[in-house]
Amino acid sequence: MGEETPKGEAPRADKFHRELEELKEKLLELARLAEGAIDRSLTAFWQADDDLARQVITGDKEINDREEAIDSECVRLIALYQPVAIDLRQVMAVDHIIAELERIGDSATNIAEEVLNLKRYPLRPVHKDLPRMAEDVLEMLRQSLKAFLGRDTRLARQVCRADDEVDALDRAIIADLLKEMAAQQEAVPAGQCQINIVRNLERVGDHATNIAEQVVYMVEGESIRHRCQG
Repeated sequence: MGEETPKGEAPRADKFHRELEELKEKLLELARLAEGAIDRSLTAFWQADDDLARQVITGDKEINDREEAIDSECVRLIALYQPVAIDLRQVMAVDHIIAELERIGDSATNIAEEVLNLKRYPLRPVHKDLPRMAEDVLEMLRQSLKAFLGRDTRLARQVCRADDEVDALDRAIIADLLKEMAAQQEAVPAGQCQINIVRNLERVGDHATNIAEQVVYMVEGESIRHRCQG
């Protein structure tokens, strides 16, 4: 005869899993805010839209506040329910992912600030590969979150591999901008702004990679930090 579940354990586990699902919904709402902030900051850059840039900067407080609230909820769940194995890994993954999303919000703010800075300098053409890099980074972020939702480690590893291409674009674009700045003194201020935007996009790619690594850890229980390409 099988062991009976201790009285009260099943309802307690059910309550934990309901609260965990609610926690994931809050994470997804934060993800929508962070992704939207990056998208709007880039639109502000393409369109030289100061008002939109300011909206991104102002909106960063909501991202920060939500990240802090979800972090507190993760601590509460661990303290109250003392989850183990995959349940614990899921809560820990949420806590790590929201930190990455908050940093993505910071990068969006940084890009928006560069949009405002660019207004002070003569207009310069955007590097031809910068839109491609921006789209690659946004796709990495979308796919990393899709991998989290679907607990898809194969997709998570694809996100990690995509980071190599983003890193290559980062290096190539910055090298071109530095060459242009060395040849034309008047290109220096706007060129530096573009370099800062490129570097922030590269960081967003890194944060998407970190989210993907958390997906693998959550599902498989294996840490693949610094070796996610496998």
